[in-house]
Amino acid sequence: MTGRHVLDGSCHCGRLSLRFETAIPPADYRPRACDCSFCVKHDAAYVSDPEGRLVFHAKGADALSRYRQGSGAVECLICRECGVYVGAIFEDAGKTIGTVNVRCIDGDVAFGDRQTVSPQQLGRDEKVGRWQEIWTPATIEIAGA
Repeated sequence: MTGRHVLDGSCHCGRLSLRFETAIPPADYRPRACDCSFCVKHDAAYVSDPEGRLVFHAKGADALSRYRQGSGAVECLICRECGVYVGAIFEDAGKTIGTVNVRCIDGDVAFGDRQTVSPQQLGRDEKVGRWQEIWTPATIEIAGA
């Protein structure tokens, strides 16, 4: 990946962390702020890059809570210790893709203005198609597993 940007992030206590690699400069992103009640309550906004790479890392299997809400198709990744929501994944046919909650990115990373999105207005197939177009190839690594 030429001109890559590596963005690291974590939950509050550090038991969940992430590394997001992308060729897209952070300032060129307009994080997607989903208007569903779950995302609003977490003040979540998302970035992803289908040409990038995303790794979520958990310090032990007991660090990660996986929550399914709405259509139940996506797993929201939440720290079991401090409760911070770091991102989401979707798994289909042996392939995992994900998106990052920008509220968990460490440092002073300047993203563009947020844009509100309403995926709850879409049917399940439309949501999955959109995720497959814009989300990032992802893995979850669990220490000690």
